[in-house]
Amino acid sequence: MSDEQVFKTTEQDPATPRWVGLVVAVLAAVSLLGLGTAWTASTRAKELEQTLQAQVQAAKQNNDLVSQRLAKEEETGAQIQGELSVVTDKMKLTESELSRARAQAKTIKENDAKQLADLQNSMNGQLATKASMDDVNKVSGDVTNVKTDLDATKGNLAAARDQFGNLIAKDHDEIEDLRRLGERDYYEFTIDKKGTREKVGDLMVELRSTNAKKNLYTVALYVDDQRFEKKNRSSMEPIYFITRQGRAPYELVVNQVTKDTVKGYLSVPKSTAPRTSSGSK
Repeated sequence: MSDEQVFKTTEQDPATPRWVGLVVAVLAAVSLLGLGTAWTASTRAKELEQTLQAQVQAAKQNNDLVSQRLAKEEETGAQIQGELSVVTDKMKLTESELSRARAQAKTIKENDAKQLADLQNSMNGQLATKASMDDVNKVSGDVTNVKTDLDATKGNLAAARDQFGNLIAKDHDEIEDLRRLGERDYYEFTIDKKGTREKVGDLMVELRSTNAKKNLYTVALYVDDQRFEKKNRSSMEPIYFITRQGRAPYELVVNQVTKDTVKGYLSVPKSTAPRTSSGSK
């Protein structure tokens, strides 16, 4: 074998195939694509985790708000229940007082009728034995006149009575008639300016507003260091309340309403009459 033949044999060694390079390129591309997909998935997972944490925090805050509202509602419900119990107890007490007052009024009326009949019988008996017929007739006529006057006074007032059986006076003259009956004490008042307070017996009366056209008024009563506002009350409509001095109700009546003025009176049971005479007329 010659030297030329040996050289040619060396030049013809087989070369690396092309498909190996393509495979390497494809694998590199797949690796890059996998890395990109993994990075995107990781980023998306972090975003989802942050969103979930935000939603959990918001849900927790909403739950706290709901819990606070429920606690507040329960507290309000308990307070309302307590106030309802107090009002119910007061209503029961007022009903018993109304029944007792009606019974007292009936007893007083029966006693008055009995005393008047006994007085007439006694006087007639005494006059029959000690006086002449003319004197008897004269005295009997006087007794009849007194009884007639008393009946007339009661008859004039009989048309206006409250739920306790008390007579309601429309003016000063009728208040004087009630005083003569001697069953209660009466304190007249006149308030001629809105926002003005007037002492009447043991309480203060403040005029808040008037509606002369509809005959309505609003006043604030200051009783036992407490303030009670009575809105849109009609004239001749009694306002009842009970003070610490006794269990029998006081009665406030406004019998005249003008543009800026109200007139009326306070009726007080004899057993709980105010010590001071301020406001009495």
